[in-house]
Amino acid sequence: MEKFIPYEKLSKKKKRELDADKRTVWAISPVTRKPENPKAYNRKKAQKRMDDPGSVLSLFAAIKW
Repeated sequence: MEKFIPYEKLSKKKKRELDADKRTVWAISPVTRKPENPKAYNRKKAQKRMDDPGSVLSLFAAIKW
């Protein structure tokens, strides 16, 4: 068992090692978890409507003039 040494009395090298161990990378980015802005234009949503088989545009595309 190692003897307890206060952080202030540790060597610079040992402080760096402890600080590096405490630092972690987030598993999930907090930016991606923000709610979407409902007023903003969403390209994916617009494309989804075009692919919908019940949409009016696909009905006209199916009919051959």
